[in-house]
Amino acid sequence: MEIELWWLLALPVFFVLGWIAARIDIKQLEHESRALPRSYFKGLNFLLNEQPDQAIEAFIEAARVDPETIEMHFALGNLFRRRGEADRAIRVHQNLIERDGLTDEQRLHALAELGQDYLKAGLLDRAEEIFLKLRSTSRDDEALKNLLEIYQQEKEWAKAIVIAESLPGHADHLWQKEIAEFRCEMAAGELLHGRHEEARRLLEEALVANRKCVRALMLLGDLEQKLGAGATAIDYWSRIEQHNPAYLALIAERLMQAFTQLGRAAQGLDLLRGWLQLHPSYDLLEAVYQAELQASGAEPAYRLVKDELRRTPTLLGLDKFLEAQLLVTPSERRADLEVVKNLIHAHTRRVARYCCTQCGFKARQFYWRCPGCGGWETYPPKRSEEFDITP
Repeated sequence: MEIELWWLLALPVFFVLGWIAARIDIKQLEHESRALPRSYFKGLNFLLNEQPDQAIEAFIEAARVDPETIEMHFALGNLFRRRGEADRAIRVHQNLIERDGLTDEQRLHALAELGQDYLKAGLLDRAEEIFLKLRSTSRDDEALKNLLEIYQQEKEWAKAIVIAESLPGHADHLWQKEIAEFRCEMAAGELLHGRHEEARRLLEEALVANRKCVRALMLLGDLEQKLGAGATAIDYWSRIEQHNPAYLALIAERLMQAFTQLGRAAQGLDLLRGWLQLHPSYDLLEAVYQAELQASGAEPAYRLVKDELRRTPTLLGLDKFLEAQLLVTPSERRADLEVVKNLIHAHTRRVARYCCTQCGFKARQFYWRCPGCGGWETYPPKRSEEFDITP
């Protein structure tokens, strides 16, 4: 009974204390709301209505009324950067960094935003300087990712490797594909300048980083072919089928040349035919067609394309079929066929694109790194046949 009586007496006290605390919070909120300039809320409203130009003007006015509102300056700088006005964003964030009274975290935030401004403006050396300053701070992860982007743009592949190996998740092999690609980029440069042994070392390191790196196998094959070791080159190129057969089309022509130089053209053609049966693609068909045309003439090449079109009907295949058919059609009957061929070819030129699986960026040529999103190996080496739909 004594405990119950105590609770009955204490309950009103707790109620009163809670009511007082709530009133204090409400008064504090009302005070803070009144302290904010009216233009601040106008700016928020413009942002919600996707009117960035009007939002910027409102935030500029708010910042003029209350220059101590730090978060408002961050919002203003970000809006300038999103609009492409990097110079104005830079001024906003520089002024923030020079301001007295900022906490350490606010100053680091302003420094990171300034680095983003420089990156957006293409001032890579200044951006690099900023993000190097942010290493070993609370913004370290952000600094690493931006430094990686800077070094990729500058093609500083050795520096990019060092950064990638410092990124979170490196121990779990999350960045091994990129590191292998960086080594392939370095090896391609060494091959260009005739430094074959250095190129070989880099390509072997690429395969250590990512044993399924198709590009490293392709470049090793190119290296052996340059050194006159055609059989070894063929071995490297043939291994691509085990890792990713979609890339066979990229090496089919050079593989056929290696077989021909070794006096084994028939064996090379048989290998290509087998690949086409197992891994059909237009680009692989093109390589096999050219090899068949050179080895056996127009009629067998025509039959090859006709059979492939029946098995895998595509618009690109139809274009190749009409091209082959022209070679076996009597001259007096070619005129009408050429009209159809030209019409189909005009369409295939519009729709034949390599397409990034990550961002959808389309291009006529194949890229190891997508020009749109910067992803590595996001371009399947297989051209799409989708029309662009313009609203």
